[in-house]
Amino acid sequence: MKKNYVYFMTNKNNKVIYIGVTSNIIERVYQHKTRVYKGFTSKYNCEKLVYFEEFNDINQAINREKQLKAGNRNNKVKLIEGMNPQWNDLSNDWIFETA
Repeated sequence: MKKNYVYFMTNKNNKVIYIGVTSNIIERVYQHKTRVYKGFTSKYNCEKLVYFEEFNDINQAINREKQLKAGNRNNKVKLIEGMNPQWNDLSNDWIFETA
């Protein structure tokens, strides 16, 4: 069964929080880190994966993304610090394959 993810990216100072949804978290984080697409995350240097949730259904992931985006920053910070108190890059040990 294919997994789907809601994830948070931030910059090195943890000042900006970007929320996204994907069905391939490794590839998507790699795209953020290498700035494949010009947009919010490349503009604000969001290259650290600090939080994610896994879902079996893409619709659940999309609904959760909308819920999280509608929330305030304090709630997002609480989620991050509950999983990742030091705001470490959770993808540091991942192996990214280049095309």
